[in-house]
Amino acid sequence: MTPVRKVFRIASALPLVLLAAACGDDPAPPASAPSATPSTAAAPSAQAPAGDPAARAAAVAAKLTDEDLAGQVLMPYAYGNSATEVDKVSAAGNQRIGGVNTPAEMVTKFRLGGLILVGFTAGDPTADTNPATNVENPRQVRALTAGLQSAAARTPAQVPLLIGTDQEYGVVTRVTDGVTMLPSAMGFGAARQPRLTEAAWRAAGTELAAMGITVDFAPVADTLGSRGSSVIGSRSYGDDPKANGAQVAAAVRGLQDAGVAAALKHFPGHGHTTGDSHDELPVVAQSRSALQRQDWPPFAAGIDAGAGVVMSGHLDLTAIDPGVPATFSRKIMTDVLRGQLKFTGVAVTDAMNMAPAKKWPAGEAAVRALNAGNDVLLMPPDIAAARDGILAGLKDASLPRPRLVEAVTRILTLKFRAAGKSQPELSVLGSAEHQRAVLAADAASITVLRGRCSGPLVSGPVTVTASGGRELARGTLETALRDAGVRVQPSGGTVIHLAGFGDRKTDLSADAALTVGMDAPYLLPAAGSPTVVATYSSSKLSLTALAAVIAGKAKAPGRSPVAVAGLPRSACAD
Repeated sequence: MTPVRKVFRIASALPLVLLAAACGDDPAPPASAPSATPSTAAAPSAQAPAGDPAARAAAVAAKLTDEDLAGQVLMPYAYGNSATEVDKVSAAGNQRIGGVNTPAEMVTKFRLGGLILVGFTAGDPTADTNPATNVENPRQVRALTAGLQSAAARTPAQVPLLIGTDQEYGVVTRVTDGVTMLPSAMGFGAARQPRLTEAAWRAAGTELAAMGITVDFAPVADTLGSRGSSVIGSRSYGDDPKANGAQVAAAVRGLQDAGVAAALKHFPGHGHTTGDSHDELPVVAQSRSALQRQDWPPFAAGIDAGAGVVMSGHLDLTAIDPGVPATFSRKIMTDVLRGQLKFTGVAVTDAMNMAPAKKWPAGEAAVRALNAGNDVLLMPPDIAAARDGILAGLKDASLPRPRLVEAVTRILTLKFRAAGKSQPELSVLGSAEHQRAVLAADAASITVLRGRCSGPLVSGPVTVTASGGRELARGTLETALRDAGVRVQPSGGTVIHLAGFGDRKTDLSADAALTVGMDAPYLLPAAGSPTVVATYSSSKLSLTALAAVIAGKAKAPGRSPVAVAGLPRSACAD
């Protein structure tokens, strides 16, 4: 037995293991929200009586101490790629944010209810709030999550952790090595086939479950406005709220069928602002009626599909609660999300180490977020201060104890809706079945916005170029083109130029016969190429699908899910 499996066996002895569907005020799970768990569940402990998950959660929450309740609503990050063994740099990071050396010590000291796995990647639009990197490869992640669950079993509450990560695919992807990479959300929007979206996300969810991840902070349910959103971009399915809703619901079903809770974000909608909530408080100037027509339908569709989690956005909705970030607004997180959209699951804040949330000290921010209606506090900048603020709020009644018990009951219900499904083996990662499911979606997404619609898109030998830092994508396309029968040479061929996330006009090639947009297609009108194509993604399977189109062996059925100035949504598709 490998060391990873030995560690996992310890974790699988937890009294109850995680997760899947919507939860909270209404104990009945939606029919479309399956019960699933990423490891084999044992019999319920004495603290978690058998029966309905919501009733069990209420019984456990009623017996927890204030310290246990405060810990359950905290979901920080930690430094180190192992739960129990870290280097000096990681230990120093953990000391800085939590006064401990290892992630396992953080779990036990603060009696945590959850932990998020993070990864810093230069160019990632969320990079500033992810200073640590504790994901390397699937085997390491599985060992880490097993060690974290083992630590959770030693806390007084003896309930498992929610272990989350931002695996959106596209430009925000935490685990990249050894997984089946999905296209960006915008790629699915271009494909316009929710059944393919659901199948691809079921594959993704199975791979996440195999690694011990129980909550995926995806899908992005934001609808893009006409000006787009630089921080959301290809993370969104597009600019049509109805079409986005169908895609979001499909992604939710796929993830949760595989035993991973889906988290809709960034409520109440980040697509109609060009501001970046990592750095400032973006203003959303939509009227309430516009919000109801354009921003909220995808969230409603995801909720109806059974999403277990909704993440708030640090956004200023001037039509509802001007000047107050949505995360801290009861009018938004309770009146709209709970009252109007009827969400009964777990509400989680966006990162509390983002600028709008740091307006207040960590303890005060924690109490404000909980009172607004959030149940989980994600990535507090100072864990002890957040915990102590919660305890002080209970003592002086600025945080009513019933509100905290309600939050913990929802969290435990999400955890207890779980028993029964065994954790997949790591061998499922990158399986032929998963590759086929995702490639089908990629093939359906390829969009010709200018150029011919049949036969090879270019003639003769080709030379692939790219702006700086895209050598992996360039090499991947070269290999795929050769496999498709296209002659590729280092120079002197017909130029195919790749452009991607963060590129500008100066990154385009004046010599290119074909320009490929591997992110949101807004840059493509500036390309002088006679042929421009959008893949919305730089993944291996997306570029494999592109190579087939370039070689004339496949059509390009995709249609841009966002308007592109001066170009049709497709030169070829209906």
